[in-house]
Amino acid sequence: QVQVVESGGGSVHPGGSLTLSCAVSGSTDGINLMGWFRQAPGKEREAVAAIYTGSGTAFYDRLVKNRFTISQDKAKITLYLQMNILEPDDTGIYYCAAAEPWGAGEWNTERRYKYWGQGTQVSVSS
Repeated sequence: QVQVVESGGGSVHPGGSLTLSCAVSGSTDGINLMGWFRQAPGKEREAVAAIYTGSGTAFYDRLVKNRFTISQDKAKITLYLQMNILEPDDTGIYYCAAAEPWGAGEWNTERRYKYWGQGTQVSVSS
């Protein structure tokens, strides 16, 4: 089994920054893709960014590209999401997810990921 635990959420003003962390533990050898999703109040969960753990190739949703940066610490098996120039529309619960190679779907689809964290709240308001 794989455990996924997010941290680093909080409340910030528009234009501010936050860094989310995601610690992954357990049987992690099979993990090849990790991603961040978010769910705003009253909306469906959507993909934010993802990274292939081997190559480091990263993907971003167009709404966060150039503001958010996904990165990883392979030694610590930890995923990060650096979020800059935050906007009120970035408010939501942010989830970390881990996928194995045989998952179906693209990086931005929930069905691609097998393991999910409980989420961490990010609130952006004046």
